[in-house]
Amino acid sequence: MESAEIRRRWLRFFEERGHTVVPSASLIADDPTLLLVPAGMVPFKPYFLGEVKPPWPRATSVQKCVRTPDIEEVGKTTRHGTFFQMCGNFSFGDYFKEGAIKHAWELLTSSQDDGGYGLDPEKLWITVYLDDDEAERIWHEVVGVPKERIQRLGKKENYWSMGVPGPCGPCSEINYDRGPEFGVEGGPAVNDERYVEIWNLVFMQYERGAGIGKEDFEILGDLPSKNIDTGLGLERLAMILQGVRNMYETDTLRVVIDKAGDLTGVRYGAAADADVSLRVVADHMRTSTMLIGDGVTPGNEGRGYVLRRIMRRAIRNMRLLGATGPVVADLLDVVIKTMGQQYPELLEDRKRIETVALAEEAAFLKTLKAGTNILDTAVTETKAAGGTVLPGDKAFLLHDTWGFPIDLTLEMAAEQGLSVDENGFRRLMKEQRERAKADAQAKKHGHADLSAYREVADRSGATVFTGYTRTEGESSVVGLLANGVSAPAAQEGDEVEVVLDRTPFYAEGGGQLADTGRIKLESGAVVEVRDVQQPVPGVTVHKGVVQVGEVVVGSPAYATIDVKRRRAIARAHSATHLTHQALRDALGPTAAQAGSENSPGRFRFDFGSPTAVPGTVLTDVEQRINEVLSRELDVQAEVMSMEDAKKQGAIAEFGEKYGDRVRVVTIGDFSKELCGGTHVANTAQLGLVKLLGESSIGSGVRRVEALVGVDAYNFLAREHTVVSQLTELVKGRPEELPEKISGVLAKLKEAEKEIERYRAEKVLQAAAGLAQEAKDVRGVALAAAQVADGTSADDLRKLVLDVRGRIPGDRPAVVALFTVANGRPLTVIATNEAARERGIKAGDLVRTAAKTLGGGGGGKPDVAQGGGQNAAAVPEAVEAVERLVAEAA
Repeated sequence: MESAEIRRRWLRFFEERGHTVVPSASLIADDPTLLLVPAGMVPFKPYFLGEVKPPWPRATSVQKCVRTPDIEEVGKTTRHGTFFQMCGNFSFGDYFKEGAIKHAWELLTSSQDDGGYGLDPEKLWITVYLDDDEAERIWHEVVGVPKERIQRLGKKENYWSMGVPGPCGPCSEINYDRGPEFGVEGGPAVNDERYVEIWNLVFMQYERGAGIGKEDFEILGDLPSKNIDTGLGLERLAMILQGVRNMYETDTLRVVIDKAGDLTGVRYGAAADADVSLRVVADHMRTSTMLIGDGVTPGNEGRGYVLRRIMRRAIRNMRLLGATGPVVADLLDVVIKTMGQQYPELLEDRKRIETVALAEEAAFLKTLKAGTNILDTAVTETKAAGGTVLPGDKAFLLHDTWGFPIDLTLEMAAEQGLSVDENGFRRLMKEQRERAKADAQAKKHGHADLSAYREVADRSGATVFTGYTRTEGESSVVGLLANGVSAPAAQEGDEVEVVLDRTPFYAEGGGQLADTGRIKLESGAVVEVRDVQQPVPGVTVHKGVVQVGEVVVGSPAYATIDVKRRRAIARAHSATHLTHQALRDALGPTAAQAGSENSPGRFRFDFGSPTAVPGTVLTDVEQRINEVLSRELDVQAEVMSMEDAKKQGAIAEFGEKYGDRVRVVTIGDFSKELCGGTHVANTAQLGLVKLLGESSIGSGVRRVEALVGVDAYNFLAREHTVVSQLTELVKGRPEELPEKISGVLAKLKEAEKEIERYRAEKVLQAAAGLAQEAKDVRGVALAAAQVADGTSADDLRKLVLDVRGRIPGDRPAVVALFTVANGRPLTVIATNEAARERGIKAGDLVRTAAKTLGGGGGGKPDVAQGGGQNAAAVPEAVEAVERLVAEAA
């Protein structure tokens, strides 16, 4: 049975039994604590935690999941993988243990002709929690499983919680006996390789307290309602139903292994090392495809780094197998065709996925050779110094400059017998992140515990947003947080977070900045609103300062937004939609939105593109946008089902989470997008859009920045003033400026070259004198001196080699010259062959000199270079070189 059929049967079985089929959520987790979705229940977490009321009593899904903690083990074993699919059925206060157990048994053991999976009941073993007598009774008395095939296990194996205070409960696992060839008998308690777990039923009935790990926590009591959360690993069931030994031999992975083998001429099963690489390629290419399909793009942070890491591991393993050219296109083709049977969106979005993946491959192949050379040099230097550990700064350089994931450096270093200073690497990474985030805005969920917001939601319901049609209106204060805790009142000067029952204020989201304004209470108290957020779904929090009076929960209020700001943001947001469509028209569907920010009078828009957008194309896009403005198209919003929105061709943003009902914003016949933001009523209200330019913000992602309305006009007015000033300076017309300025720059460049030639000649004129003044140090001619400050490193090297060439070759010679450039000392030292025959090496001399200068250096025995921090120590460094020459001679 193919994997796609396993998925279809699962969803059909539970839909026929009253479960709502919930499509797989994006792999991009809608949870600030997670980068990617690691488990099937994650999209349902808010319902289990009581943050949001479940919209259905029963649900089922097949959820895409990615886990990477054991990425280094992928391929080395046949049990580790990064991508998997978790089939789940969920009950929210509806059926409980007996219902879950009977459903599971029926689906697994019913014949395939009747829509089941047709597993032999005699091969199924059950585990239950130590004291879960109820579950054991149901399995034995209701289902009919013999007691000898039911085993009790402890908290570690058969008890579930999220690892934090909250819901928890005992588990019951269904295991399949694969037979004696996989190990000794005795059930899952004895051998989990032979008795492989396929389905875990979690009976969520208790509330746990604080604690550590899977076992050390207290059970506080019963939950108000009992829930069911189950998970069946699709790949594990496929392994059994397809009669193969491991998941890598199932239909969705074996085809990728075979394609990798065809591309490299390596047969799977012929050699252990090659098998490891083939499994890495198969797993990582499938995971990469699914991540890109859900809108992840390669980068150096967060989920982008996860994608980059696994893609580059796959590409390098193909090189280890013998591939010499690009391979991603062929591998991607197989993955999309195979997984597209389960996820048709992969087929629809093939071009964009290919564009992102091929751009990453091209970038990595460019840097792989250069990075490998740098790593080889670092390894050679480490070994030459007698070390066994590659320094952390070298690993950081490879990561930061050449895009080498640390695990790639670890693997390549290990192949040459070295370990890596991971602590040093991670310290440098941490320092870099801290520098990058020093000016970043704090995460806007306030400083209060989220439970306070949930209490408001439970007590007063969701905040009604009136801002699509109104900019002010009556409301009531239903919640108040002051200094991070829930409070009944707040005084003048207090920073507060106000929750209203209804509000015209737009909470930041979907790329649109929040409204600002004022909330005035019936008592005369006034709150200046500076920010608006939604820390939990449905609760709009107005953050600000009490300017006058006392704010009390329950008070009637009147909310008014800053209309001028709202209108400017609305113009920017509508302009973003126009820019998105114009870019897609110009570049194709690969120019999909990857992020945006709409602020008053300006916006930025991120989109997919493997290369820079030519200036001519950007000019055409800008012209197209402004032509649309002149057509005075109406902007309309309509709420509809997601299915209807797709039928109408509405564009959705990658990574955004949408419900069953969505809001579609249509701009005439030009643009149609899913959007919850505020917009103008007609494109004529935008006035003017000016694209300032585009730039790269990551692999395969570009950013356009633009101005709208009055801001765009002011920018063009300033540009006109600058052009007028330049035409006056060069005495020409505006259209002649490029040619005239280019001519001035060419003359300047030629003058700089002439100055450089003159300076180099002056430096080399000193060569003859330095060679003549070389002193004899125990038979070695030593020319050691400080030359003119400001001499460049290149010129210093040329001078040293020139001086060495002027000393007779049969006389041992050392030339050690020093200079100070930009306040920092530099040195270049060279030896001739006669000196090296005496054991005098330039690299040794440079290390001594550079150490004296407060720095470091290195090089080859004939020429070496170094530098430091202490310019005043140059005379001391000259003496140190002379002493070392005397000792060596």
